[in-house]
Amino acid sequence: MSELSINWKKLGFVYRRTKCHIRYVYRDGEWDGGRLEESETIPLHVAATALHYGQAAFEGLKAFRCRDGRVRIFRPEMNAARMVDTARRICMAPVDEPMFMEAVRRVIKANLEYVPPYGTGGALYIRPLLFGSGPQIGVTPAVEYTFIVMVMPVGSYYRGGLKPMRAVVYDEYDRSAPLGLGNVKVGGNYAAAMAPHELARREGIPSVLFLDAREHKYIDEFGTSNFIALTHDNKYVTPDSHSILPSVTNKCLQRLAKELGMTVERRPVEFEEIPQFATVAACGTAVVITPVNEITRGQTVYRIGPERGCLPILQKLYDRITAIQTGDGPDDHGWMKEV
Repeated sequence: MSELSINWKKLGFVYRRTKCHIRYVYRDGEWDGGRLEESETIPLHVAATALHYGQAAFEGLKAFRCRDGRVRIFRPEMNAARMVDTARRICMAPVDEPMFMEAVRRVIKANLEYVPPYGTGGALYIRPLLFGSGPQIGVTPAVEYTFIVMVMPVGSYYRGGLKPMRAVVYDEYDRSAPLGLGNVKVGGNYAAAMAPHELARREGIPSVLFLDAREHKYIDEFGTSNFIALTHDNKYVTPDSHSILPSVTNKCLQRLAKELGMTVERRPVEFEEIPQFATVAACGTAVVITPVNEITRGQTVYRIGPERGCLPILQKLYDRITAIQTGDGPDDHGWMKEV
């Protein structure tokens, strides 16, 4: 695929083959130096712990071609730290920040032609993947691990910018257990969400909102992104729960909300509060910010959203974070790391 064959403004959020990925292997207590690999397939032992016991974790981050022509990565050190937390939680060999950063930079440099041009709205999506590749039949951690970073050009996860979407709550499904793995980025969390997501898709609803697994009283998060709400009295509210993945985007938005003079509340959020909010939105690396103007639970449809006057604030947050990412605005916090 050559650069000229890509329609940069119609990328979508799909897998695309690029020149190569980078692959490291952990054996005998240490990581090798990593190699750039052109093949899209990997040799894997039939008894690999990733296949049998779910020893697998991944991350998602983006690089942008900025206004000045340089390529920069958005807050990669936070993804590196989160992957270390995930690895430790499921007993995998961790990838430290220097190795993580080296891998990300090497693979981006090898695939620079796939970074969407400035002004197209696209980004280079970066997918680090860590999994148990060594054989083990007993329920015990592997002794060999593989760390891969692949990249691909992407557009918006949900098309339409800040166009509101619908969501649904299915009380018969949970995303993760209390004190389980909800706060780390393991593949199993997304497997648990697939059935309700497919059910929602068949009903024409883009997203599923999950509640706490103990009482189904409190909001946890959307299946692929954090939950945020803005109130009529200038507050930014997001749930506090062990079952929620700590979103890099959410943390950045909280900082920007404070700079806009908003009060930030990270607290348990009851589902019954939904009608009281001025705006509800999903936020994350893939979606950035997507307003949610309708949430269905059983036979009840809750309508909230931008039409009640809070979209301008959400737009300010969206514009500020995207301006930092593309170089259209000042990066006062040093969030962008040059390749």
